[in-house]
Amino acid sequence: QVQLVESGGGLVQPGGSLRLSCAASGRTFNNYEMAWFRQAPGKEREFVAGITWSFSSTKYIDSVKGRFTISRDIAKNTVNLQMSSLKPEDTAVYYCAARNVLTTTQYNYWGQGTQVTVSS
Repeated sequence: QVQLVESGGGLVQPGGSLRLSCAASGRTFNNYEMAWFRQAPGKEREFVAGITWSFSSTKYIDSVKGRFTISRDIAKNTVNLQMSSLKPEDTAVYYCAARNVLTTTQYNYWGQGTQVTVSS
């Protein structure tokens, strides 16, 4: 059973920084793609950033490029999202997700979510 547990959310001022972490467990993650999604009030859940576990190939949506950095630590089985220059529109519940790229096109493992609020 794959388990993903997020941490690091909270309240931050505009322009500030925050680091989210996702602890992954349950199996080895070869062939997995890990990702961060977010869901803002009144909006659909959206993909934010992704990373392949084995090769650290990354992908970002345009709105966070240059501000957010996704990374993974193989030794610690963690996926991180370093967020900087935060804006009020970044306010959302952030979710860690995972999928086996060989078996599914859908992210089928999810964390519980962590709230990020950007406000003065």
